Amino acid sequence: MKITQEQFARLTLEEAGRLVAAAELSALDLVEASAARMDLFEPAINAVVTRTDEVSRRRAAESAASPGAGGALRGIPVAVKDNLMTRGVRTTCGSRILENFIPPYDASAVAALQNAGAVVMGKTNMDEVAMGSSGEHSAYGPTGNPWDPGRITGGSSSGSAALVAYGGALAALGSDTGGSIRQPAAFCGLVGMKPTYGRVSRYGLGALASSLDQIGPLTRNARDNALLLDVISGRDPRDSTSAAGAETAAPCLPGIEEGVKGLRIVYDPAMLEGDGLSPVMAGGVRRAMNIAAGHGARIAEAAVPLIKYGVAAYYIICSCEASANLARFDGVRYGRRCGGGDVWDVYSETRGRGFGDEVKRRIMVGAYALSQGYYDAYYLKAARVRRKLSQEFARLFLDADILLLPVAPQFPRRIGAKAGVMEDYLGDIFTLAANLAGLPAISFPIGVFDGLPTGVQAVAGPFAENILYRLARTIEKNTRLVGAPWTLAGPKEAK
Repeated sequence: MKITQEQFARLTLEEAGRLVAAAELSALDLVEASAARMDLFEPAINAVVTRTDEVSRRRAAESAASPGAGGALRGIPVAVKDNLMTRGVRTTCGSRILENFIPPYDASAVAALQNAGAVVMGKTNMDEVAMGSSGEHSAYGPTGNPWDPGRITGGSSSGSAALVAYGGALAALGSDTGGSIRQPAAFCGLVGMKPTYGRVSRYGLGALASSLDQIGPLTRNARDNALLLDVISGRDPRDSTSAAGAETAAPCLPGIEEGVKGLRIVYDPAMLEGDGLSPVMAGGVRRAMNIAAGHGARIAEAAVPLIKYGVAAYYIICSCEASANLARFDGVRYGRRCGGGDVWDVYSETRGRGFGDEVKRRIMVGAYALSQGYYDAYYLKAARVRRKLSQEFARLFLDADILLLPVAPQFPRRIGAKAGVMEDYLGDIFTLAANLAGLPAISFPIGVFDGLPTGVQAVAGPFAENILYRLARTIEKNTRLVGAPWTLAGPKEAK
């Protein structure tokens, strides 16, 4: 049986796996359909920075030649964010400073995908060095939202979300430092998981903020997402932040159909009444609560007042860690090199030309906050807020299983229609607390309003991703996205 690009775009990971296992489709059939789908939508959406069609075809052929070789993702086309190292394939982190960098090794998460049989179709666009929440800060141009190409996808995992949303790959990996998986998932009608810090190895991830970054999956449904997280999870001795709990954490897919009966789900009414929150976003949370309650969950109110202080704490901590991590891009060891004078000339020219405005802004903020005389006033206070927020969450989850809250305050705005830097930063107000506390958080679709998808976020205690998937699966079985872009023959025009 052959498959068209439109039929491919409707497949789930599990369906594709069954078809390959039954020899009704080959890995090469899937790869060709994936490439055809990308041909249709690129470069209009600009979700992909580097395509690997020929490498993918070769790996698909190797898979076909080894029928005994198994794996949960055998022959299935996926994509990875361009800050995950891929051996022999360009990895730019969305920046000019690394535009010709070719890593000599694979990130652990990429290796896990390939060990499970997946075929990586390419590297996806992203906000430069993962700094941004709109998908507009890439050195390779903004990513359009497949639901309306004139609007942002959210960031920084913009390309991963857009590619899965239009059906160019059946799943993708992103990274989440303050909402960079969950916000694009919500804006593109997908399921996006930010796992517990340390559940997925960070080895081979281009670091933004080492104490906040985590790799996770973006998919079109909860079962596929759980399957992908189970594949990439696990303890990794090469990653010093890999958590011991990653070995003993419950797998996510086996119990996903157990439902939500008996789960204690809480929400903070104050979060749903703010002036900056769209009534539709607040209504999505209420709808999710009603569905969960109708399936046996217990709903209650709970105050989480420290979340409102998270934005200030997050941007100080993140900028400080970024200023230290990005010091390695100096034009000497690897990546772009500019300037021909002394070493200081090389440093300043390389970083001045190689980094974009948003990256420079955060590096300067971080360097300032870490400088003598300001460390106590900024970084140390932010660290204290982080500790108190973590303690608040720990107390909350003594009496609750899941906290429900919005993903973003507003719908995706139009590309280029920026209200200001602070307004963009405040777009992360509901997502970054989970990163500060190292907790798992999922974004899942709740409906469509005025032609655009809306999402809801759920947070749980450490390594409780399995119950988050049970909630997401229950919700998706009782909602339906109408007019999803992967059913279209081609990209829509911008409104």
